[in-house]
Parts: sequence; C-alpha cells; structure tokens
Amino acid sequence: MLRKLYLLCASCTVLALVSVSAQPADDLKPPTSYRQWFHVNTMIVDKASPLFADLGGMHNVYINSIGLAALKKGGPYPNNTMFVTDLHDFTVSDGSYAEGARKALALMAKDSKKYSSTGGWGFQLWEGGDPKKPLVTDAAKQCFACHQPKKDQDYVYSTYIP
Repeated sequence: MLRKLYLLCASCTVLALVSVSAQPADDLKPPTSYRQWFHVNTMIVDKASPLFADLGGMHNVYINSIGLAALKKGGPYPNNTMFVTDLHDFTVSDGSYAEGARKALALMAKDSKKYSSTGGWGFQLWEGGDPKKPLVTDAAKQCFACHQPKKDQDYVYSTYIP
C-alpha cells in the first residue's frame, strides 16, 4: 500500500508528488484493456536507485491507438490520447526480474479544452489501480509541474523506440 502520494508520470514515471490541494482530477477513470494497447516501454527502479524508496517497482507504460502515430512522430498528441503507467512490485530470482502485485496505476489523458490549464492533459493516479482510491487532487502542482520541461514534446517524456 502506498503510504506517500506519488506522481507516476505516465511517460517518465519518475517524480514524487508535492502536497495536495484543490482541483481534483476525479473525472478520469482507469481505462480497461490497456494491456492490449501499444507497450511504449518498461522501466525498473530497483534498490540501486535513489528513487527506490518512493518509486521502486516495474513501470510498464502503454499508449492507446489514438496517440500511437503521434508517439512515433514525437507529438503533438491528438485529443483522446491516453498514456497509462502500470506500476508493480517486482522480484528478482537468478538475475531475472518478474512482475509482482500492482502498486498504482497512472493515467495521462489529452483533452486540450478540458485540461487547458495543464497543457491539455488530465492526470490521475490510483492506489493499487483501485478507481475508488484516486491520489491526484491538484494536477497542476502534482503532475504538470514535472511535465513543463517537455513542452516541446507536448509535455510527454515517452519516446518511440522502433
């Protein structure tokens, strides 16, 4: 169970969150069947990383079909693009990493009008992937602040790897 509030940038998946305040992102819901979407990449944050205490785990990043062509071009992304980061515990046995229990599920969803104050992106993170346990209450501070440096890539850290 997550004891701290985390931001799992759906693309970069590496940033601890600041304190929470207004502007809930409770209009977003965890998508279903995202594991059938395009798998962008997997990142493992293990004990050797200074991020392990807050973000340790296996980060699997997916993009829906709406955003795939834009991912290949490096943006900009059309409305209804979604990135999902599925964060899991992991085990290591004989040098092999295996996915364990889900820790959290993060969503980054594009709607240029609805989320205009956060670069056109809505953000949410659910503890354990449970739609009843949203953790983002102020996307501007908790999520978008991290994505500002990637403005030239439509605020997305993920890149296409052929």
